[in-house]
Amino acid sequence: RLCLDCHKKVAADREGKQGLHGRRPDTANEKCNHCHTEHKGRDADIVQFDRETFDHGFTDFRLNGAHRTVRCEECHRSDVAYREAPHSCIDCHKTDEPHKGRLGKKCDDCHNEDVWPNVKPFDHSQTKFKLVSAHKKVDCKACHAGERYEGVSTVCSECHQLQDVHGGRYGKKCEDCHRPEKWDVITFDHDRETEFALRGEHKQVKCDDCHKDDLYREELATNCFSCHEKNGPHKGQLGKKCENCHNETGWRQKVDFDHDKTEFPLIGLHSLVLCEECHQTQAFKDSPSKCSSCHDDSYHQKRFGNDCTKCHKPNGWNLWRFDHDRQTKFSHTGAHKKVKCHKCHRLDASSEPVKLSRTCYFCHSKDEPHYGLLGKTCDLCHTTDTFKILNALRR
Repeated sequence: RLCLDCHKKVAADREGKQGLHGRRPDTANEKCNHCHTEHKGRDADIVQFDRETFDHGFTDFRLNGAHRTVRCEECHRSDVAYREAPHSCIDCHKTDEPHKGRLGKKCDDCHNEDVWPNVKPFDHSQTKFKLVSAHKKVDCKACHAGERYEGVSTVCSECHQLQDVHGGRYGKKCEDCHRPEKWDVITFDHDRETEFALRGEHKQVKCDDCHKDDLYREELATNCFSCHEKNGPHKGQLGKKCENCHNETGWRQKVDFDHDKTEFPLIGLHSLVLCEECHQTQAFKDSPSKCSSCHDDSYHQKRFGNDCTKCHKPNGWNLWRFDHDRQTKFSHTGAHKKVKCHKCHRLDASSEPVKLSRTCYFCHSKDEPHYGLLGKTCDLCHTTDTFKILNALRR
């Protein structure tokens, strides 16, 4: 009791069942003078310590692995009591520690006492970044440059920035589209995640074809014209509602256009004509709507102007009908009914087609036998039935 009153650390070991004096059964129960002599000066060996037979397992630091072959002096300095020898790895290995303190002081988290270079398997799933698929095969140094383990970013772009084929335009949320299991397989659901569902040929279009700028900063228009304006063959003349004629299954397939909604409805034989017959270019509105632009007027030679519809109908070019009595101010009576159109409507008849003088003399001046001596009012003597019979009533 008197010994322990002064040697309080030893007393604490015995009380706490720790250290040599607390762990070794015979030491914990024996009196101090069983091993030690009293007060023979500081230089006296009162311990009677035998290194060869000492069992280090009774201390707080059991010698395992490579520690069994280490010389005592490498851990126990001559000027420090045995019990004061350090217990943590870093205390002894600080000078030859290759990590320069960057990984902290818990060496036993990675290393064991058998062979220092052999690193324990590290369970990365216990961290905030679980290693799956290809990440399992990546060398630690590839992500932990300079053996920096704390504060390492888990953002994909931090490691894959150089391999980013998008050039940073799609932001840093690579996981929105990619997975480490199959990086080349896009998992982004455009139909569910956006307001523009990809249908038909749009499913085959590459992202970069539409998303030219930063994916998360740009707001793309969803109308056809916004993407197809540059290569649109119509030159903007047909407006911006491409869906009125086209669909997403194929730009040139199943073109659905109601020509009757235009200023030129397709009726009669026009409904059977191919689009290219009238529309020489895909601008479409460049095509004229006048009959003469498509139909060569070699027969009339523009005697009747460009409005062919006054006589002809699209049901058949030869099925024409013109009511001269009702549609003009010159009724056909008598012999006039049998006269062919070109007989009166000559190329030199008028500077303005169709608008002819209604006087008899205008047409009959060349075959008039009076040589103009009786004036130009032929109807005072003649009728339209026959020129040779005079009008008795008027005479």
